[in-house]
Amino acid sequence: MHDMTDNTTSAKTPIRADQLTVVPADEASWDDLTAIFSSGDARRCLCQRFKVEGYIWRDSTQEGRTAMFQAQTSGDASGLVAYVDGEPAGWVAVEPRTAYPKLRTSRIPWSGRNEDKDDDGTWAATCFVVRPDFRGRGLTYHLARATIGFARERGALAVEAYPMITQPGKEITWGELHVGARQIFEDAGFKEVSHPTARRVVMRVDFAQLT
Repeated sequence: MHDMTDNTTSAKTPIRADQLTVVPADEASWDDLTAIFSSGDARRCLCQRFKVEGYIWRDSTQEGRTAMFQAQTSGDASGLVAYVDGEPAGWVAVEPRTAYPKLRTSRIPWSGRNEDKDDDGTWAATCFVVRPDFRGRGLTYHLARATIGFARERGALAVEAYPMITQPGKEITWGELHVGARQIFEDAGFKEVSHPTARRVVMRVDFAQLT
């Protein structure tokens, strides 16, 4: 891992495919993962929001979340890590929907749908983290597309996500957008299947429907 020395020009230049490498989390080093999760709520949460069955800040500790994240990223990969020009730059969590206990009690995935909560053939992309120097360059678009092949290669029948709807001129904090924005999943080929709240949608790719 190298220190970031990004400049103003490259900070907003869209990331090209030839600059990008995406690997399963268990192929990334712990140093690279901690570099991505080095600031803000990501550093504290470590992608455990949907893993902790209770209230994350009350029912877990930083030490416990770190241990959970290390275990999840060193065994069966629970996400993808993006490198830009060899630098660790971003993360997306994607694994079987049943791996997220908190999703079972959230109304967002289930509202208006007849879904089996125990169906491990459906995977879920639940969280993005982008290192500050790489934000605003389209990295989440690349990561959203990568979840499709990753899930399909591992036997998933479908992959879904629970992104936010963004509106021009209306600010949404980075923390709220950890689930992703609707347009990045639209661009990847996900289709909206439900609209459980004013600002959240469920989007999905069913592999049986792909040609």
